[in-house]
Amino acid sequence: MFFLRMIFRSFSRQFKRRLLIAVTACLSATVSVAMLGVVFDVGDKLNAELSTYGSNIIVQPKADAVVNDLYNTDGDADSSASGTSQSDPTTFLKESDTPKIKTIFWAFNITNFAPELNIHVDVNCASKSAESSSCKASSVPIVGTWFAKTLNMDSGESTVAGMNGMRSWWKLDGSWPKDDSAQGLIGTTLASKLGVGKGDTVTLYKTTADGSRNKQQITITGIYDSGDSDNNAMYIPSSTAQVLANLPDSIDKIEVKALTTPDNDLARKASKNPNALTQDEWETWYCTAYPSSIAYQIEEVIPGSVAKQVRQVAALQGDVLQKTQAVMVLMTVLSLVAAAIAVANLMAASIGERGSELALLKAIGATDGAVSRLMLAETAVISLVGAIVGALLGSGVAQIVGHVVFGSGITMRPMVFVLVFVLLTLTVLIASFSSIRSILGLKPAEVLHGR
Repeated sequence: MFFLRMIFRSFSRQFKRRLLIAVTACLSATVSVAMLGVVFDVGDKLNAELSTYGSNIIVQPKADAVVNDLYNTDGDADSSASGTSQSDPTTFLKESDTPKIKTIFWAFNITNFAPELNIHVDVNCASKSAESSSCKASSVPIVGTWFAKTLNMDSGESTVAGMNGMRSWWKLDGSWPKDDSAQGLIGTTLASKLGVGKGDTVTLYKTTADGSRNKQQITITGIYDSGDSDNNAMYIPSSTAQVLANLPDSIDKIEVKALTTPDNDLARKASKNPNALTQDEWETWYCTAYPSSIAYQIEEVIPGSVAKQVRQVAALQGDVLQKTQAVMVLMTVLSLVAAAIAVANLMAASIGERGSELALLKAIGATDGAVSRLMLAETAVISLVGAIVGALLGSGVAQIVGHVVFGSGITMRPMVFVLVFVLLTLTVLIASFSSIRSILGLKPAEVLHGR
């Protein structure tokens, strides 16, 4: 009975240690698969997340771009609307060319776009909500644009473009205007200044280049809060703004929201001068969704245009991406180090308890290599079982991280699983090295005689 009890205790201890090795491998695989899965997919997720906060490419007439470069102005999306620019544009693009943006090589990466005609007008209003019966303001920034315009492409496909998707972070009290209508949105600052609210009507007056004075009544369908100086503007349909300013088919800017790949050395080199690239570099750059590559292709289809990436967005995207990836890679490395330490300790304890068994194997003719391979094979099989279970759990954890942080699932690439199993294999081999050395030092005669 005592002998059987000792065997059971020994078996129980060995089983627990094997189970601990399997659990260690499972936990390490879970963390590694989850973190590396997110790392390989985080670029697209962060890009999509950041793209909800506005455009990352601005298209302007060449003359405007030259002026911006000359005076070191950014020409950002809100400069005209917010009142930074106090004068009307003098150079234009054709609004009818705007849909061509969806014909470029990276058309599917263009998630939204909207043309703009930025002008300044005088405003008279008869407000139901204001204390006074009428109000006036001069040089009010007006943005003529699309809100949710349906475009039927030559390919037979259709797409919806406009500010409804470009300004998803706006807090809107009311509803979006309809395109090609006499409706508009007004910013909270301007609405407070004029004393107007939803449902009120304002009259816009515009003196055109030929000296005539046009007017247009606009019904306010909503009041928006952008959180910045854009609250001092009013947005109306582009067709209405063009009639008011006597500028048919004219726009001075196109905002583009695109899913892009963060810049690297090749993209930065190409953004300075694409002609300086070698043929292989040019093909790689052109066929990769860098902001500069997409901007270059937009310039190819929009006559007389210059497309530029919004540097702040691109820099933020690359910085956040690098830091996020660094944290997740660090967590993966730490989990592998912890697994290596745990496996090494468990194997050392197991070899210490099984010293007599291993010494007996060597005494009956087993070589050091055979005994070492036996222990490695046993540990490898146990770790493999744990790793398979961990890989499945890690895939689930990655999906949870994706839905909680990014609001969508993580695409698990086969390379993630291959990389994790390779890393775990190396971890187990490194952890087993010190334990295997103790097997080589076993002397059967001394161990079996209890010395």
